[in-house]
Amino acid sequence: MKAGVLHAREDIRYHEIDKPLPKAGEVLIKVKYTGICGSDIPRVNGDASHYFPNVLGHEFSGTIAEIGEGVTKLKVGDRVSGVPLVPCLKCEDCQRGDYALCKHYSFIGSRQFGSFAEYVVVPEINAVKFDDTISFEQGAFFEPVTVALHGLNRLHYNGGGTVAILGAGTIGLFTMQWAKIYGAKKIAVFDISNERLELARSLGAEEGINTLEEGYMDKVKAFTHGKGFDYVLETAGNTITMKMSFDLVANHGGVSLIGTPTKEITFSIDEFEKLHRKEFTLTGSWMSYSPPFPGKEWELTAHYFGTGALKFDDSFIFKKMALSEIAEAFKLYKVPGAVKGKILIDCER
Repeated sequence: MKAGVLHAREDIRYHEIDKPLPKAGEVLIKVKYTGICGSDIPRVNGDASHYFPNVLGHEFSGTIAEIGEGVTKLKVGDRVSGVPLVPCLKCEDCQRGDYALCKHYSFIGSRQFGSFAEYVVVPEINAVKFDDTISFEQGAFFEPVTVALHGLNRLHYNGGGTVAILGAGTIGLFTMQWAKIYGAKKIAVFDISNERLELARSLGAEEGINTLEEGYMDKVKAFTHGKGFDYVLETAGNTITMKMSFDLVANHGGVSLIGTPTKEITFSIDEFEKLHRKEFTLTGSWMSYSPPFPGKEWELTAHYFGTGALKFDDSFIFKKMALSEIAEAFKLYKVPGAVKGKILIDCER
């Protein structure tokens, strides 16, 4: 089969490798689309790959091409989205259902060969079936969509409250939609792009607030009647927005940090004291899994994409590129701000 193989830093090549075969309990997926995740960029353009040669890619959709011995829930031709985490299922964390905290896990597309290829092998439980009302493009977005829902669930979220979403990127806009589906009273999305804020409104947010504009905190006070937000979900991984969440949250509210920071962060005494004085709940969020594996995050993504309640906008996709163009795709990320949205790799081209 053809694959995009990472041989060294900034050296990803399109060439032929052996096609994998499914063992007992595994399925072979013919990959249709695979997305380039932010975590793939430092693996290709930096030094974050675990080994060489490597085949990355963990946000993918396709069809079942072969099934291994003992596979009962899937059949050849089924449309599926791939679940990248491969937990051990035996350790204490896994036995509690905290699969993302497993210390003995593997991960498709980083620790074992992934979906930057025509075919990929995964355990049967790592393929989530979806029906033909859902496009393969949507199927390749399941993983980031489930990350958004998991971040919301980390707050033991209840409907009827006010919600702030910090960051109007892909995960931020899906987090906003999940909050809406789960019964938010009102949602405000914060970003520095008026274009992204307008998209947020079109997808259901009551307000879009540009934090570069003077007086934006006056809008916050008006929106929340001076109380602050019941729930704040930070999706940008930016030092500014992470600190901003402490300002926006209400007394006894909840803050979930979904975004992955890339710089060190420090808090002044006055900034950190807000955690004490407001007595709000602060949590991190890691990946997107719950019992039974892979969890309700994946089940509900398939359900709500199917019903149309979870909306998919064409602007989520920045560009579709052929697998044969994968080296060119990663070169685009070397230009700051050049990629606005998800690059999908078409593994049939």
